[in-house]
Amino acid sequence: MPRAALVNAKDAEHARHSAHLVVQTHFRLAEFIKEGMTLGEVDEEVARLLEEFSCKSCFRHYRAGNLPPFPSHACLSLNECIVHGTASYESRPLQAGDIFSIDIGVTANGWIGDAAWTYAIKERSPEAETLMECGKESLRRGVERLRPGKPYIDWARAVQSCVEQEKGFHCVRGLGGHGIGRSLHTPPFIANVVPTYPGEWPEAFTKAQPGVLVAVEPMIAIGTGSTEQAPGEWPIFTADGSLSVHYEADVLITEDGPDNLTEGLFELPDVIG
Repeated sequence: MPRAALVNAKDAEHARHSAHLVVQTHFRLAEFIKEGMTLGEVDEEVARLLEEFSCKSCFRHYRAGNLPPFPSHACLSLNECIVHGTASYESRPLQAGDIFSIDIGVTANGWIGDAAWTYAIKERSPEAETLMECGKESLRRGVERLRPGKPYIDWARAVQSCVEQEKGFHCVRGLGGHGIGRSLHTPPFIANVVPTYPGEWPEAFTKAQPGVLVAVEPMIAIGTGSTEQAPGEWPIFTADGSLSVHYEADVLITEDGPDNLTEGLFELPDVIG
């Protein structure tokens, strides 16, 4: 099993800078996005902001498996779209009540920053509010468990307990967090649910080390943990069409515990537009 790369002090500053750019992009988007805009218009603004910040999208043209190169600057996912929504998968404008997950990934000075947040457009139902609060709280609890010498399964236990035992929602199966650094996806894989059979998640009992940099990301749906994805297409949807949210943070594991490099995202508004 490949080992996670360790980040030294100098590289940690590069990682911190990239994470800061992701946070700044989210804050600018939260001010920019309005009801009636299209996903294409939002993606164009992402491209403009990244140019202003002298960085580039690490998602655009990214390849995974047999999928075509990712066509957009950001992942833009509405309602039942959990992750990997492209700027063209949905043509209708944003509407009041939409739940909009935005995943921003940048490359700056050769280092990746990658974090997602979920917003409601203009308004939200009580159930959507509860789902969004659950997403943020599960992220908080999970990050706190990313401590040196502790196994990664501690993250999953915290997230899954919050989502499924306390709130009755569903962690999405088959998706999870990952190491980051000079590449977008590196070891370790970090699932949001505890494994149910041997070998399902090989890194589950691997102990976190100081210097490991990870992007951890609860993906949560109201009705099911199962997904649906059309062959050869990027967006991943809930299998039952129920509402979903996605929250992601960049966390550097240090001798003293987890350092959430994207902590500022928690100051974002929940309702925009």
